[in-house]
Amino acid sequence: METLIYHRRGTPQPEEPQIEVGQYLTFQLAQETFAIGILNIKEIVEYSTLTEVPMMPAFIRGVMNLRGTVVPVIDLALRFGREQTMVQRRTCIVLIEVNVGLNLQLIGIMVDAVHQVLDIVLDEIEPAPQFGSHIRADFIEGLAKINNQFVVLLQVDHVLSVDEMSLLSTLEAPPEDTDKNLQA
Repeated sequence: METLIYHRRGTPQPEEPQIEVGQYLTFQLAQETFAIGILNIKEIVEYSTLTEVPMMPAFIRGVMNLRGTVVPVIDLALRFGREQTMVQRRTCIVLIEVNVGLNLQLIGIMVDAVHQVLDIVLDEIEPAPQFGSHIRADFIEGLAKINNQFVVLLQVDHVLSVDEMSLLSTLEAPPEDTDKNLQA
């Protein structure tokens, strides 16, 4: 026999357990699906010609002009140590705001294709694997199981660390020609 419980108006109701959900943009990169939290994403634009900047790491493909703002564009595949992204019909640039000190820096990432925004239950996100991944463990926020496949959730602040990328650009820059300095 079932027992029915009635509550008078104004009587506190028992609280339902709250389920926390995060929204993530999923995208394709070198035949793998990745995701980034949408709170970091400013907009998505079609790929357009980039202006190359000399003496930058290979993964910085160049800069673009976005309504008068110069935006560096990162080839995410190269950042992960893979082959350069080949520009195709669905290639696009996801514009992300990254914290740099007290300021926000807009950075674009090249991806093969953007899929959709998914609601992912935060309690169901698996921790980042410590080994066996094709990318650095500190780049991974966690793994989410979507349609019986794992999607890698990226830790945007680590993947797009401006401090680290600046350090890499100075390490990859060729040394100055000391003979020219002596002649001057």
